[in-house]
Amino acid sequence: MAIQQLEEREHANRRPAPDITVSGIGKRYGATQVLKDVTLSVTPGEIHGIMGENGAGKSTLLKILGGAVMADSGTMELDGNPVRITTPRDAISHGISLITQELALIPNLSVLENVFLGRWSNNGSLLRPNKDGDHFARLLEETGFELDPRATVGNLPIGQQQQVEILKVLARGAKVLCMDEPTAVLNEAEKEKLLHVIKRLARTGTTVLIVSHYLEEVLELVDRVTILRDGQHIVTEDADGHTPASLVRLMVGRDVDFLLPEVPQVQSQAETVLRVVGLTSTKVNDITLEVRRGEILGIAGLVGSGRSETLLAVFGADRTTGGHVEINGSRIRTGSIRDAMKAGIALIPESRKEQGLVMSRPAAENIALPTLSARSRAGFVRGKREKAAVQDVSKSVDLRGARPGSPVADLSGGNQQKALFAKWLLNPPAVLLVDEPTRGVDIAAKARIHSIIVELAAKGTAVIVVSSELEEVLGLSHRIHVMRQGRIVAEFDRNASRDEVMTSAFLK
Repeated sequence: MAIQQLEEREHANRRPAPDITVSGIGKRYGATQVLKDVTLSVTPGEIHGIMGENGAGKSTLLKILGGAVMADSGTMELDGNPVRITTPRDAISHGISLITQELALIPNLSVLENVFLGRWSNNGSLLRPNKDGDHFARLLEETGFELDPRATVGNLPIGQQQQVEILKVLARGAKVLCMDEPTAVLNEAEKEKLLHVIKRLARTGTTVLIVSHYLEEVLELVDRVTILRDGQHIVTEDADGHTPASLVRLMVGRDVDFLLPEVPQVQSQAETVLRVVGLTSTKVNDITLEVRRGEILGIAGLVGSGRSETLLAVFGADRTTGGHVEINGSRIRTGSIRDAMKAGIALIPESRKEQGLVMSRPAAENIALPTLSARSRAGFVRGKREKAAVQDVSKSVDLRGARPGSPVADLSGGNQQKALFAKWLLNPPAVLLVDEPTRGVDIAAKARIHSIIVELAAKGTAVIVVSSELEEVLGLSHRIHVMRQGRIVAEFDRNASRDEVMTSAFLK
């Protein structure tokens, strides 16, 4: 069937998306005003980007539209008719669905069962394979996805799990998709497929509101952008004519340097701080590398190549079956986080929420946690000394929004990431292992995090950086290792091209 015919049929079969107007939306968490008198207007079939720094209120606005959060004030109209949305069920009844980074899927059920969960064709507790299978096939045709309805969702890669989430909301009759950082954990191929699907859905009448920190991606995708700053609406304009720099200027209220900071040269006589010899675990094999004092080593490769697992093995978080780690010429016990930390190794993990921070505790407690013993006597923490130290390091990383007693979960993603760096800066490490340092943070926070990494290297810390953003690896590193299938397969200097690195990552 020709694409034009398919789109015409899809458009005829789907109810039109509504005009959306929200006015005077306000939301407060404790003493913090997250949204202040925000107005937003979205037209049917539009792809609308909501942009702003971390903490600007973007995700909160999407959650209000999707019924996950209730606004304290303001009104919402769909096609000119006032509506009140207080729960996700309310939103779904009006054709609005929220898709967040934390997908709402049941991993031990099949794709088909997840897509039609609670909406089976017989309105009972069982699927009707023929009818629901036909509906599923139509959804695949509409989106262009290729999914096995019998596959167990928990066994799928994250990109396909996200596809299942999209099919699930479309099966519920969604006419408006609110997508929060939909490409944050996807590889390049998965990103391209998702962006293509979003465009295709918009052509057939679905409205898409998207929050993303990838500015070039947003400008390629959206029709209009709304800028929020400090919880307030700044402007809504056509995306045409904007550049990443112009968006950032509106987002932060000033010019921000897009260039990565200059990486200082490594002294020719700099000694080797970290030496890894033949390190092997269930996920990596025979990892051998060295990092000198003040050097930044980048590790590139595809998702699943063993990049993160290499850092976890060096830090002692993954059990190893062979090889060893040396710090300043002294071998340390592998498989022991305690010994790694005692030797001066610090890890910024891939997931700040699951591996890096105690989300229910305040930022100050998280920052102080690794170095409590240095400010303790007879088991008691010296409170004044700790408070002063935490305040100093928080200021150095430009941590904003942290309130005494409030959980670090209340902070924006960028400030959570700064808190994660701050916890290792009270006592600067000999070796810093950094996994996805700027995932899910805005451009201003990204610039500060890059500067922190470079400043640590300039002071003598040996750094390893893992990132899915190849430009980040190329721009920050003195040398680059490329991994594939759990092994280091190539090494380049900082002048390597993107094509050279990607070819090594993909090809045997």
